[in-house]
Amino acid sequence: MRVDKWLWAARFYKTRSLAQQAIAAGQVRINDARVKPSHELRPGDAVLVRKDQLQWSLVVRALSDRRGPAEAARRLYEESEESRAERERLASLRRYGPEPASFIKGRPTKRDRRRLEALSQRLSEEAG
Repeated sequence: MRVDKWLWAARFYKTRSLAQQAIAAGQVRINDARVKPSHELRPGDAVLVRKDQLQWSLVVRALSDRRGPAEAARRLYEESEESRAERERLASLRRYGPEPASFIKGRPTKRDRRRLEALSQRLSEEAG
């Protein structure tokens, strides 16, 4: 069975085209190797799926080319305990709020640099 079809049936991606894009971007690995969306998947294969900051480490238990309910989709794979624990840890951290620097992209602008310099100067005056 094709990897993109299985990822869609296992409910990791909403559409097969999203699954294909993720595979092409290297976010899905099978047995620690990059694959193409048409790669044949077999029961027992180790699959690593990364979406945003989350990561699943799975072992394929069954194959299905139909997208069913979530309960049926969970029977298609078995997640490792380490993977589940790490996802739960990240979820608990997200409850406290976003990462402070998550919105910052690239280098600071001139305005940002001036604000940083003013802040550091004010802090040094208060400390000294």
